[in-house]
Amino acid sequence: MQSFTNPFASFVVPQEQLQAIQDKFIKNWQNVQEQAMQGTLQAPADRRFKDTAWQSDANYLLMAHYYHLTSKAMHEMVNASNLDEHAKEQLSFSVMQWLEAISPTNFFFTNPVAQQEAIKTHGQSVAKGMQLLFSDLQKGRLTQTDENAFTVGENLAITPGQVVYQNPLMQLIQYKPSTPNVYQLPLLIVPPCINKYYILDLQAKNSFVKHAVENGFTVFLISWRNPLTTDNDNIDKASWGDYIKYGISDALHVIRKVTGVPQCNALGFCVGGTLLASALAIEHAKGRRPVNALTLLTSFLDFSDTGVMNVFVNNAHATSRDQQFKNGGLMSANELATTFSFLRPGELVWNYVSSGYLMGQSPRAFDLLYWNSDGTNLPGPFFAWYFRNTYLENNLVKGKVSIDGYKVDLSSLNMPAYVYASREDHIVPWQSAFKSTKILSGNNRFVLGASGHIAGVINPPEQNRRSYWVNNNFDYTASESSSESWLDTATENQGSWWPDWIQWLSGHSGNKVAAPQSLGSEAFKPIEPAPGSYVKTRAV
Repeated sequence: MQSFTNPFASFVVPQEQLQAIQDKFIKNWQNVQEQAMQGTLQAPADRRFKDTAWQSDANYLLMAHYYHLTSKAMHEMVNASNLDEHAKEQLSFSVMQWLEAISPTNFFFTNPVAQQEAIKTHGQSVAKGMQLLFSDLQKGRLTQTDENAFTVGENLAITPGQVVYQNPLMQLIQYKPSTPNVYQLPLLIVPPCINKYYILDLQAKNSFVKHAVENGFTVFLISWRNPLTTDNDNIDKASWGDYIKYGISDALHVIRKVTGVPQCNALGFCVGGTLLASALAIEHAKGRRPVNALTLLTSFLDFSDTGVMNVFVNNAHATSRDQQFKNGGLMSANELATTFSFLRPGELVWNYVSSGYLMGQSPRAFDLLYWNSDGTNLPGPFFAWYFRNTYLENNLVKGKVSIDGYKVDLSSLNMPAYVYASREDHIVPWQSAFKSTKILSGNNRFVLGASGHIAGVINPPEQNRRSYWVNNNFDYTASESSSESWLDTATENQGSWWPDWIQWLSGHSGNKVAAPQSLGSEAFKPIEPAPGSYVKTRAV
């Protein structure tokens, strides 16, 4: 058994730097007290204390400032310590979690906003908050949205189509054309298997799938199965190679047979992009070229810098997962969702504790957060392999991975590639996504969108929100090219990046031909209407 070594055991802050941090804290605290005595003290520049209730009593303001100054001092001590950078990242993350948890906004008797709401509602807000708390305790998870407002297949994932193929790992959906003519080359979309596919097909107003269909593309999409503990067909033993072979490779085969076209274009989102690139590298190793042009959305190929996720990455964690799943088992959706939520605990955890449990406010209906709560279990062997070979050892980009005897050489992917990243992405840092342009050996186009991992991607043009950056004259093959040099000379454009992608993909999709009159084929007849049954299976 591997022994555990405490990475923080040698934590020391040099005396001179510690004294400077203490002196700074005392000076700032004295300044705060003086402003309080003069009646000029304002709330800290922190969204949690923006309500006017914090101004109602100087004691509340002093408490907010003491918390604010203490938080800054603790992070300064971590940064000034003698720990190595990885240990600093881990300790800083732990300190952040603790500080977010003890914020005065999280407790009724230190939250004047919650107290005023209780008085205003004659205690009804407290009673409602308790109801919300007990309901969540029964669910075993935090409620972030009104889950009664949405139903998959009724007001989510409603783009018309048919499931034309299924196996134990996935269903393949073909969407009904909405234009009389379509581009000759169809499009395969590979969503992440960590979440449900309908993030790309939420409602009509923000559906990426619908937008692609309306622009003349014949769209196929993989809907991954959500394995349950009650399943008895060994789905819990599925591997990374199984997802490639029975997921992407099967989908590519079916698309060729259904359309009669030897090549298609393909898009992968998040881990779906990593899977897609791996599958195509194996296809190339076999001497086959099923994809003409590749799109990667917020995807890792090079895992050398995984951002905040790096705090979870160490050999002890990988070894424990290897042991846990050596004979199969499931990585639960609840554990995955909790991990991702605590990457941004202020926004995705404690915000709902304060507004819900303390103030009795029911969460509003929000399609994206409903999707976020509709998690997917993962086969344990798949997760263990993925964690070790990507996040820990970065073996994909190093060329150390083989599937069924075929080496995964990502540099063999020399088709045109559209690589999209989101500038505030905390899951796939945009600089890491940019590194894909140094790996893929074809003609690359990199586009950087505003906002984060999901909101940056799901940005329909009709809303004219956010912006994106392009750099049409950038030389990705130059040895000195980097994400920094790309951004320095990039041009910002208002609105959605979707039209830019549509224009790019149109140039790699062949001529227009008459849209098919029916879905599927004689060999692959429609099984059931979209969104299919796999996506409706909820994790328990």
